[in-house]
Amino acid sequence: MNATVRVLIGDDHRIVREGLKQVLADPANGAPEIVVAAEATEGAEVLAQVERLLGAGGALQLDVVLLDIAMPGMDGLEVLQALRRAWPGLPVLMLSTYPERQYAVRCIQMGAAGYLHKSADPDDMVAAVRKVAAGGRYLTEATASALAGAVQRTGVVRIAPRGQPPGIEALSHREHQVFRLLTAGHSVSEIGAQLKLAPNTVSTYRARILEKTGARNDVELALLARGTPAD
Repeated sequence: MNATVRVLIGDDHRIVREGLKQVLADPANGAPEIVVAAEATEGAEVLAQVERLLGAGGALQLDVVLLDIAMPGMDGLEVLQALRRAWPGLPVLMLSTYPERQYAVRCIQMGAAGYLHKSADPDDMVAAVRKVAAGGRYLTEATASALAGAVQRTGVVRIAPRGQPPGIEALSHREHQVFRLLTAGHSVSEIGAQLKLAPNTVSTYRARILEKTGARNDVELALLARGTPAD
């Protein structure tokens, strides 16, 4: 019999958490060893739950964190960074509705063990949890392609003519937070309130994002986030 795999689900939407629990518990998916040990609805709660389950000693009471990128308070990438610092051996599998082309690369570069779209098939979800719990990385074909593309674009940027925008890979963490919220339809004032930044500071970040990505406006940023080229 396989060893138990204890999972923490971090997502602010109850329907998503319930759906994930159903997928992992469904006998049809053949994963009786996977157990949901805890849930969290915001970034700080994820860290508190991991601390409760693992503590400073790192006792084996948690094996995998399933973490949404768009968490309230601390977003998923900030939580990922905190988890990597405090518990570097704990695998984190990022979940998102955002396309692999733009978000998987950043997650993997920041230490995630894998990236899955929330619409992934149940079999893929179970396979991902099992693989990262065993110490491996789970890369879908789309994620692997995004990583390869990022490497290629990074090489191109080094020799590209001056002024060519390096793209989303060049955004800082804060710029990427603002980019994600802009492309989700939030206003400058809403972003400022969520990130605790002055509106003019958010506007400055927006200007940098436009410059780095080569987008001319928020519509083109949204198309870029969806992986759709602007005309």
